[in-house]
Amino acid sequence: MAGIDRLLNPLRRGLAHIVARAVVTLVNDAAKMQTLQIGILKDEAMDDIEHWQGYGLTVVPHPGAEALVLAAGGHRAHSVVISCADRRYRLVGLEGGEVALYTDEEDKIHLKRGRVIEVETMTLIVKAGTGVHYDTPEITTTGRIVAQGDVIGSGVSLKTHPHNDTQPAVGQQSGRPIAEVG
Repeated sequence: MAGIDRLLNPLRRGLAHIVARAVVTLVNDAAKMQTLQIGILKDEAMDDIEHWQGYGLTVVPHPGAEALVLAAGGHRAHSVVISCADRRYRLVGLEGGEVALYTDEEDKIHLKRGRVIEVETMTLIVKAGTGVHYDTPEITTTGRIVAQGDVIGSGVSLKTHPHNDTQPAVGQQSGRPIAEVG
């Protein structure tokens, strides 16, 4: 039995170190493949460990984030980080099936049950080269709308549309513009 244990002990040690938990200490996001410095086990630091991320999504974890490390082939020298999580900022209380992107600054995109998508941030910028199209029966806002160009409703410019009645034109009150359009 002792002979078998002697033969199996290196295999057991190798298997025990294939997957490990670590803490992120530094991030280098300058290269095509992000690398991390991580603290693994009690006093072991590892440098330039590749952080594998899914196609189309990239993150820069904060120091202190937790990592799951995979030792490819059972060799620590060939380790990669396959996942990072940060319980300090994770959204909690989501319902089953919901998905969210979030940051430590409390920005979030939350795909909620009932086919509702909630976006929360301080400033939302949308850049589109040829246009933005909303196919919806109603758009509402709690604030004002400011346009840099002409505003057109049903093919008619709200800036140049003539009015022959006694009611003020859209965007006017008592004959003077509320806000310049265009």
